[in-house]
Amino acid sequence: MADNFVDLDPGADDMVIDEDRTTRIKASVTKKKGRGFEGKTDFSRDDVTGGKFEALDAEGTGKAQRSVEGWIVIVSGVHEEATEEDVTERFAEYGSIKNLHLNLDRRTGYVKGYALIEYDTYKEAKAAIDGTAGTEFLGQKVSADFAFVRGPDGPSTSSGGGGHRR
Repeated sequence: MADNFVDLDPGADDMVIDEDRTTRIKASVTKKKGRGFEGKTDFSRDDVTGGKFEALDAEGTGKAQRSVEGWIVIVSGVHEEATEEDVTERFAEYGSIKNLHLNLDRRTGYVKGYALIEYDTYKEAKAAIDGTAGTEFLGQKVSADFAFVRGPDGPSTSSGGGGHRR
């Protein structure tokens, strides 16, 4: 049986590999990742940092930062027996409330002491902060501020309570 071997591809085993040509091709190739690197071989830090990017403070909002859907205000010091109706009634005078979160403690069923209120515009959220910060609400002094603010380098950080998150 071994004597009847038929070579279906004569000359395939005679392939010549040019080591010098392969080495020259590998040396001339530069690795490029991402978009926008056509024809450019050397990059400097100025290419990245010197670009024109959109301004973060286009609306004159200072360090406040908009969430995906609106401007979120965090109110702390909310009385434990406050209801959504109480909070809505108090903060609706500053503008249309898009969303309200009043988190409850699982064990006791009472309010945890803070509320997240979402407004459509920066002016409404700022008016709510200015109008309620340091005032009394259901017998307790409340404080209000934007839930999302830009840090010293620009990215958004949370100003809400709690420890450092990783």
